[in-house]
Amino acid sequence: MFDFLKKQLIDNIEWLETPGQLAWRVPFADHEIRNGAQLTVRDGQITAFVNEGQLADYFGPGLHTLDTANLPLLTDLQHWDKGFKSPFKSDVVYFTLKEQVGRKWGTAQPITVRDAEFGAIRLRAFGSYSFRIEAIDPFIKRLFGTMSELTVASLEPQLRAAIQTAIATALGSSGIAFLDLAANQQRLSDTIKVEVDKAFAQWGLSCPTFYVESISLPDEVQAHLDKGSEMRVIGDLSRYTQFQAAEAIEAASHQDGGMAAIGAGVAGAAVLGNVMAQGLAPAGAAAQSDPFEQIERLHKLLTMGALSQAEFDAKKVELLARVK
Repeated sequence: MFDFLKKQLIDNIEWLETPGQLAWRVPFADHEIRNGAQLTVRDGQITAFVNEGQLADYFGPGLHTLDTANLPLLTDLQHWDKGFKSPFKSDVVYFTLKEQVGRKWGTAQPITVRDAEFGAIRLRAFGSYSFRIEAIDPFIKRLFGTMSELTVASLEPQLRAAIQTAIATALGSSGIAFLDLAANQQRLSDTIKVEVDKAFAQWGLSCPTFYVESISLPDEVQAHLDKGSEMRVIGDLSRYTQFQAAEAIEAASHQDGGMAAIGAGVAGAAVLGNVMAQGLAPAGAAAQSDPFEQIERLHKLLTMGALSQAEFDAKKVELLARVK
């Protein structure tokens, strides 16, 4: 009988946490805590005594002897006499205060924002963040409750949902055009972090670090933007011709044939530049030329890969419409 009773009394309480654990309730079952029991709290941990869902006393890192002297709030809640010496029951919950680093976030669906240059656009974003427990009381009431354990993996979906909402709010009010986001990525990260901190605070969490690593447009919009960039690059045909000639000289210098090869390369670049200048001339100038000659020039561009089939077909229809 003595051995049985001895097993029902808790003499030592400690938590050897494993990676990914945030909070753990000591599984006492029908056991009672012996008056004078030892409580071990390691660095980066905090322990709370909870009475019927109400937070009572805290203990930081160190070795603590439990009695009514250092459990004043629990003593009051239990209506114990100050000289109470009997074993007692209470929920004991350990929390880790360590920063949970290297967490990843991303937008499951594109976020629609209003851009200064493009109007309404849909953006995807990805990055990393960290979080830690900052305030025990809201953490217990809003997240932990009566659970026996809470892990990072089980909490992260809720945190990522809050981050996505914060991103939509921050992007909508940042005033940074999409084309300038890359140059202002740190500013954007700081702006979003402010909104993330507000969301996390309701659960007793803080967000020490938040980084935006990538922001992208949907594939079809990005393809259109790339096409526009290409056309702007070749917009100055004289410079494009000079560039092609320089490329031809560079390529020929590594081939057999000496100056003959270089001359042929330069001539080819000049022809390409001339064809492009004629094929992509303004509508007014094109109208003065034979439409069939224009189509022939455009076909050369198509053959060389300077025009896509769709671009060639559209221009061809336009030129044939001028034939009477």
